[in-house]
Parts: sequence; structure tokens; C-alpha cells
Amino acid sequence: MLFGAESNLDLALALYDLGGVQFGDFDLGPTAGRSPIYLNPRVLISDPAVLRRIALLIHHEIQADQARRRPRLASFAAVAGVPMGGLHLATAYALVSDTPLLYVRPDSQQPSIEGRIIPGQTVLVIDDLMTGGTSLLRTAKALEESGLVVRDFIVLIDREQGGTERLHEHGYHVMPILRLRTMLTYYHECGLLDTARYRTVMDYLERTSPRRWSGSP
Repeated sequence: MLFGAESNLDLALALYDLGGVQFGDFDLGPTAGRSPIYLNPRVLISDPAVLRRIALLIHHEIQADQARRRPRLASFAAVAGVPMGGLHLATAYALVSDTPLLYVRPDSQQPSIEGRIIPGQTVLVIDDLMTGGTSLLRTAKALEESGLVVRDFIVLIDREQGGTERLHEHGYHVMPILRLRTMLTYYHECGLLDTARYRTVMDYLERTSPRRWSGSP
């Protein structure tokens, strides 16, 4: 199996084919507000072959990073999934990499961690979609309150709407597998997204980009 930019875009196409990319007018809550695009990466679990490819891709990305002279990701002894979408990806990754798995119970009044907790152990957190980073921060806090260490996150799709910047402000590093602008450009070039709608979504991302807020180029 080949990995790299082509494989990442193959996953973008799989998400589109499974109906996980919709265009229209959607209310995504206080973080993203009204949006001309809705992403639902949870549909990927409907295709076991695609889910396996995602797990292998994440595994490859981590191995490639760890082989670097200066890895971006800290070494870790366990992986945790953000409930619920990230949990499926983390489980698949744990199976292909033989990495211990943890998760935060979303139905608990007090944060409750399932799995074997070893205080001081570093945990890599995985999620399927990041907008503002709130769910990732909540998961990291729950893990840290249980004596675990969180330094890095891997997200399948980054909507590029402030999540990375917000997590960096809290001292965390984020590695996205796919970025929304890259996905949109790919869909446009493949003829899956017409020019008018492509420009509408790209204009929306530009308006909501933290780079615009900060005045960065």
C-alpha cells in the first residue's frame, strides 16, 4: 500500500463518496457558526476497508515522524480517542499498531477513563474532525486529571478554523492528516465541486480563519 499525499486525497474522495461531505447552509454552533459545508467523517466507519486504510495511514505518519532527526510528536505509550468519532479511529489505530487504548466516557458526570491508567504515561489523542479544538482540550484535561500526560493530537480532518492555533496556545501540537482547503481544491479539480460553490466555501474559510483575525499574511 502506498502512502503520502495521494493516499490522503484518496481518503478525501472516499469521504465524499460515502456522503460525508455536504454543501448548503448549516448551523454548526458557536465555534463555526453558519457554514456552507458540513463534514461527517463518522460515515467512514461504514466501510471497514477505508477505516483500516485510515488506521494504517495514521500508523505510517507516526512512524515517519518518529524516524525524523527531530520528531514533531513526543513518544507515547498509549492512545486515546475523543468520543465518539475519534474513538473509532483510535481503536482502529490501536489494533494495527498494538498500542494500548484509553478513552474518556462521554456519559459520565465526572471524567471517567476506561482502560489501564499508568500515572505519568504519555498518551497520544486522536480525533476525526477539529474545528475550534474544544473537544480535544476537554479530552486532554480529563486524561491529565487522571495523572496521564498529553502533548500531541492527531486529527483526521482540520477545518482550519482556529483549532490548531488554540491548541498551540495551550502547549499542544497537532498533526492533521487532511486539511479542508486541500480537500476542497481536490474536489474542485476533480469536477466534484463547481467553481461558484468552491469560491463560496473558500471565502467562508478565509473570513473565519484565525490568520485573518491576527492580521497575519
